[in-house]
Amino acid sequence: MRTPILGLAAAALALSLATGPASANIRVTEVAPWSSGNSPVAADWFELTNFGVSAVDITGWKVDDNSNSFGSSVALRGVTNIAAGESVIFIESNATGTNDAAIGTAFRNTWFGGASSAQIGFYGGSGIGLGTGGDAVNIFNASGVSQASVSFGASPAAAPFATFDNAAGGNGISLATLSAVGVNGAFLTASGNEVGSPAAIPEPGTYAMLVAGLALLGVAARRRY
Repeated sequence: MRTPILGLAAAALALSLATGPASANIRVTEVAPWSSGNSPVAADWFELTNFGVSAVDITGWKVDDNSNSFGSSVALRGVTNIAAGESVIFIESNATGTNDAAIGTAFRNTWFGGASSAQIGFYGGSGIGLGTGGDAVNIFNASGVSQASVSFGASPAAAPFATFDNAAGGNGISLATLSAVGVNGAFLTASGNEVGSPAAIPEPGTYAMLVAGLALLGVAARRRY
């Protein structure tokens, strides 16, 4: 049975009032490890989503693959803040960033026909690469503390190539679900080659109701004290 949204909002607000500012609630919600070899983008990518109720500053955050080592991780660049409920894309580029603009344009053209306001960031360097035979995405904050982690198995071997879907925001899990058209905002690209839901906010209606409920309860709480 599902808990009513306002009940969830009340519980979240109560916890916030009791403990102070919430910690980061960033999750890896989508991964395309096949994109470097089977997409016009010619680069792998993953998506981060903020499931919290306030923006998260990700300055200094890093990513590593299945070696799960902060010491060998590389910087996330191009995005400094992820708003509450926002999903952003990080695409593999070179270490210096000289390829970022071209890769970002290729991504927007492939997935959105060139038109999208989604935030796109980049990462790159030696020691990282998402393998189609199975790998992982591990996210660290600037202090080296793990913030999000998923692993995944073998990628699809033929078109349409579907991304690994983690719209529910599971953490520390192995992804087995592939994106399907019409599920969690996933769609087929114009080329018919790829299926995914990049930069789609998870359960937007539910999330909006939760945030609205928190806002109303916050006003009520301030009036009482």
